[in-house]
Amino acid sequence: MICSVPLVAQAENHGHKAETPSFRTTQVSDQILLLQGKGGNIALLKGEQGMLMVDDDYKSLSPALTREVAKHGGLEKLTYVVNTHWHGDHTQGNLALGEHAQIVAHDNVRVRLLTKQEIRLFNMVSEPYPEAAVPSLTYDSTLTLHMNGETVKLVHYAGGHTDGDSVVFFTNANVVHTGDHFFNGFFPFVDVDSGGNVLKMAQNIEALLAELDDETKIIPGHGPLATKADMKAFHAMLVGTAAEVQAMKDQGMNLGQIQLKGLSDRWDEWADGFLSSRVWIGIVYASL
Repeated sequence: MICSVPLVAQAENHGHKAETPSFRTTQVSDQILLLQGKGGNIALLKGEQGMLMVDDDYKSLSPALTREVAKHGGLEKLTYVVNTHWHGDHTQGNLALGEHAQIVAHDNVRVRLLTKQEIRLFNMVSEPYPEAAVPSLTYDSTLTLHMNGETVKLVHYAGGHTDGDSVVFFTNANVVHTGDHFFNGFFPFVDVDSGGNVLKMAQNIEALLAELDDETKIIPGHGPLATKADMKAFHAMLVGTAAEVQAMKDQGMNLGQIQLKGLSDRWDEWADGFLSSRVWIGIVYASL
C-alpha cells in the first residue's frame, strides 16, 4: 500500500476538481469545446452531424453534463462517447449517456468495465458496468471516425497510464485529447495494477510529441489546456524523476529510504496538485 487514507481526500480536493453544479467551458476550436467538471477533462466535438464526446466524468456530474449537452442540441444529437480508459472519473457518465450514444474505446476498456476493478491507491472499487454503459465499438491499435468535417483518430498507446489508453486526434483542427497519459503541471497517477508504467508512459509521451507541432492544442486528462512545451516539461519530469529513483535504488536504498530522502527540489512544483512526492516515488519505484 503506497498511501494512507488522507491521500484519498487529497486526490479529490486537488487532482479532481471540487464538486460543481456545472462545467467550466473553454472554446478550443470552432467545433471543439473543453468541459471541466470534477473528474477528467472532456472534449466535445459539435456540428450538423451531431456530437462526439471524449470522456464523461463521474456519475454525480451527469445531470450537469446533460444540461451542458442540451446547449448544443441535447442527448439526441450525441452520436459517440469515447472513453480514453476505464477509470470512473472518465467513464461513469456512460451510465447516463450509454442509452443515447455509441460508446467507443480500446478493447481492454470494455473488458475492465464488464468486470470488478480496484484502485488500491485510493481505496476505490469499481463494480461491473451494465451492458448499455460499456463500449460497443472497440479497437486494437487505431480507429478513425469521420463526422462534422473532422477526422477523429483514436490511437492506442499501450502500457502507459493503463493497458487500455486511447489518445484522440482531431486531425483537421490540430487538437489532441491525451486522456491520462498527460497531467498538465503535476505528478500523474499511473495505474500500475492496470498495466500502467512510468517508464512506458515516458516512451509514449516521447512518441506522441513527435506527432505534434507548436500550434497543437492539447487537452490533458487533468489540468488546463496545454501546449507542446507543457508536454515537453511533463516528459522531462517523467524521465528525470525516474532516473533519480533508479539511481537511489542502484545504491541499495529500499522504497522507504528513497521516500525519506526524496527527490531533488527541482520537482517540488509538480507535487502541488494531485500526488505528493512520496506517493509519486512509490509509483515510480513500482514501475522500475
